[in-house]
Amino acid sequence: MPTLLAPLPPPSVTRMELPTVSFFGRTFEEYTRFFALDPAALRRHAVLDVAAGPSSFTAEAVRHGIDAVAVDPLYAHGPAELSARVREDYRRMFAQMRAKRHLFRLKSFKTFAAAEADRRLAAARFLADFDGNDRHGRYVRASLPVLPFLDQSFSLVLCAHLLFIYAERFDYDWHLAACLELVRVSAGEVRIHPVCSAAGRTYAGLDRLRADLAVRGIRSDIVPVPYEFFAGADSMLVLRRDRSLRRALAA
Repeated sequence: MPTLLAPLPPPSVTRMELPTVSFFGRTFEEYTRFFALDPAALRRHAVLDVAAGPSSFTAEAVRHGIDAVAVDPLYAHGPAELSARVREDYRRMFAQMRAKRHLFRLKSFKTFAAAEADRRLAAARFLADFDGNDRHGRYVRASLPVLPFLDQSFSLVLCAHLLFIYAERFDYDWHLAACLELVRVSAGEVRIHPVCSAAGRTYAGLDRLRADLAVRGIRSDIVPVPYEFFAGADSMLVLRRDRSLRRALAA
């Protein structure tokens, strides 16, 4: 008899269910790992965190002497509304994580409880800093693919857990426009993490995206990072202008 293939598990088992973009954040220290950052090298530089959610990167970065700004569409709401959103989205996300532990890799945290505590700490630090946004203005309401900043405003632009994680919610044209906009506001590099979907699969349109960026004079590199919280999330996409690339393609 021929060998029968085992039935495929339902999608709900093989990936995280992300019906909406979650308001979920991470700490400065976790950012340094999945973006391979050197905080000392970023001192006195302007850094933009796009789709930052309740991450504490910006709040902590300023204490390291970094001129950090965060962008998220939900920053239109006040502290009370965002605190309620944190409670609901964290409850939902952690319930999924506990139910689907096989999708995760405990390389950066000793236990699942430690990972959860770290993300809750990030949200608490964010909410405390956001409460003073009327004074310091570090949190800007905006969303890709249109950002309210001048060309090359930031030395480094970061975007975590949006473009490829939510690939099913955004079409290819949106991804291309988002990458072009991230590059537009950057005077140096753009770093995007991870390069995979919530199922741990590399973004299906990645080769096409990189080719279309190259035609526009934008170099792209897939760079491994010393981090992997969920399966496949062990690299970032680095974008930078490269005029020689455009000339070579035009020749």
